[in-house]
Amino acid sequence: MREFDTRVVIIGGGATGVGILRDLSMRGISAILLEQSELGHGTSSRFHGLLHSGGRYVVKDEDAARECIDENEILKRIAPTCIEGTSGWFVHLQDDNPDYMKAWLTGCSRVKIPVKEIDVAEALRLEPMLSRHVEKVYEVPDASIDGFKLLWANIRSAERYNGKFMTYCNVSSVRVENGCVKGVYAENVRTGEKILIHSEIVINAAGPWAGMVAASAGAQVSIIKNKGVLLVFNKRLFQRVINRLRAPRDGDIFVPHETITILGTTSYTVGSPDDNWIMPEEVSYLMNMGKELLDDIEHQRVIRAFAGIRPLYEEASTVVGEGREISRDFALVDHEKLDGITGFISIVGGKLTTYRLMAEKVTDWVCNKLGLEVVCRTAEESLIPPVEEKLKDKARTMFGVAMADKMMERLNDRLGEVVKQVSQDPAQGQLICECEMITKAEIKHVVHEFNTTSLNDVRRQTRLGMGTCQGAFCTYRAIPLLADLLEEPGKLREEITDFLDERWRGVVPILWGEQLRESELTRAIFNTTLGVGQREQGR
Repeated sequence: MREFDTRVVIIGGGATGVGILRDLSMRGISAILLEQSELGHGTSSRFHGLLHSGGRYVVKDEDAARECIDENEILKRIAPTCIEGTSGWFVHLQDDNPDYMKAWLTGCSRVKIPVKEIDVAEALRLEPMLSRHVEKVYEVPDASIDGFKLLWANIRSAERYNGKFMTYCNVSSVRVENGCVKGVYAENVRTGEKILIHSEIVINAAGPWAGMVAASAGAQVSIIKNKGVLLVFNKRLFQRVINRLRAPRDGDIFVPHETITILGTTSYTVGSPDDNWIMPEEVSYLMNMGKELLDDIEHQRVIRAFAGIRPLYEEASTVVGEGREISRDFALVDHEKLDGITGFISIVGGKLTTYRLMAEKVTDWVCNKLGLEVVCRTAEESLIPPVEEKLKDKARTMFGVAMADKMMERLNDRLGEVVKQVSQDPAQGQLICECEMITKAEIKHVVHEFNTTSLNDVRRQTRLGMGTCQGAFCTYRAIPLLADLLEEPGKLREEITDFLDERWRGVVPILWGEQLRESELTRAIFNTTLGVGQREQGR
């Protein structure tokens, strides 16, 4: 068994976990983050990608709304390359309740969310696909945010301050002796190696798995696992985030992301944090709901369906609610007060928009426990070091403006390494993924310079396979670049199958029309070129 020491262990590699690692590291507190799979493989990569203005919460949850608008402004300042400032519209349709609209406007005013009314004729000119049943349109500072870019920006910022992380490291239990936390027992899920980490504090930031982590320490956290299904369209249907101006319900928001659009979402309770399968009837339901905002939705192409599990928190003393009735605010659970375990805290609830604030509150708690007085700087210091203008110009000359700018958003200050590789060997500039404009040099850089052990790791850092073709043409091109990581030929075949399975799972529920034909083409490509296909699925 491998053993080592640190002051703080963080369990969970979603937005909240990496935010905590960054904040602790910036305050000079040694910490390590443990993630059971890839960074962001849970809720933080399975959401609609909305950077909330708070508008969706102002009527029923003003505290959450106020946190959202504050953090919205902070994140736009510290993480600009992770965010597209689309703005957002709240659209009131003919049959929508006017009383709700009045309450919404009052709520926005109370929490200081800036609202601007847009003339309906002008709105339909700017967004021609919007329903003709629209009566009122109001603009708020919503935006779209790339969860993958945000997570990696936080991790790299933390590493600059000596923060550590381990992926594919599953915590089997929190070590508690005489009512005090002493660390965690974990296992490397790829090698089977057992690990014991000694620490003074353990932070449970495991999202929908938080209840299971707490139970391993003999503690309790009540998590409502709330499933939301989303659909991905193959183009930008709208240039702005489009919200329905009514009490939040299913299928009432479209979020544009680069070249695609996401429609979301549903809300119902499930029993397991891994229950993120999508059934065809869920897709049909969402399409019907989305039709109320987009009349022509049936003629638009869906390329993928996916689902995430929201970890909603309810105190044991409250009546258990359902889905949208539960607050989207977050809670810090000090297990010394609740369960008599010193040095153990759970951070639960919340949303990606407020991840930085959640991390700040947790780190304040840690500093208090350790008797330290160190001010939080995460709201002031940029997540991403600036790229020199000379390097930007060289990249744009070498790759073209559109391609270079997309690369910069992913690589940021690491752009120079890729530019250097291609300058020395022009063949490294070969495009591996046309959808996302990813070069051979960029993939090789990610594979060899970072904590990368799988093709899915590459996908989360570069967006490989996440474009319109869903990996049909880029996957087999990228495989040779991973050969150095996978020593046994059998592992290479398994890696391809794992990657295709993940892509296939999101395509199965939408197999109709042209999508069905394309899926059969993809199957033929991999069966004939590599002799692999998807495994038989259990559902």
